[in-house]
Amino acid sequence: MPEEREVSFPPAHTAEHLLNQLMMRLFGCERACEAHVERKKSKITYVLDSKPDRKMEREIEREMNHLIDADMEVTYEVLSVAELEYMIDNAESGSIESRIDLNRLPAGAGDTVRLVRIGDYDVCPCIGKHVRSTGQIGRFELLGTNWDEHAHTYRIRYKVVQ
Repeated sequence: MPEEREVSFPPAHTAEHLLNQLMMRLFGCERACEAHVERKKSKITYVLDSKPDRKMEREIEREMNHLIDADMEVTYEVLSVAELEYMIDNAESGSIESRIDLNRLPAGAGDTVRLVRIGDYDVCPCIGKHVRSTGQIGRFELLGTNWDEHAHTYRIRYKVVQ
């Protein structure tokens, strides 16, 4: 059996959750369609209607650091799929719970789901490792972006500096 490699660096992985929610709020998009999170550099890709300008890129970096500085607690909740479906169905329109997408769960995910909550800012099913609060992430640095006009994908490269 091959050795399992570390799939994420908790500060960068927790930053990924914040970035997903921020992009959803700023651009009305879905969570990332592709992500590669590591200690040295992470890449995350979104499908957007149009390419963000430099001013918006600076806003993304500024807002990410504001969210990190808010030192929001990261908590976990384990629910059955039925309980989670009920939560989503009865969530207030526009709430973070109403945006949970069960279609993104991997096949064979099982009967229970672990939700990761970051304060009242984000909630997402996830099995990864996270920091205890956003203040432990460090500083978010946006390293660069790429826009694919044909696919309408926007890739963000970032790192967290502790």
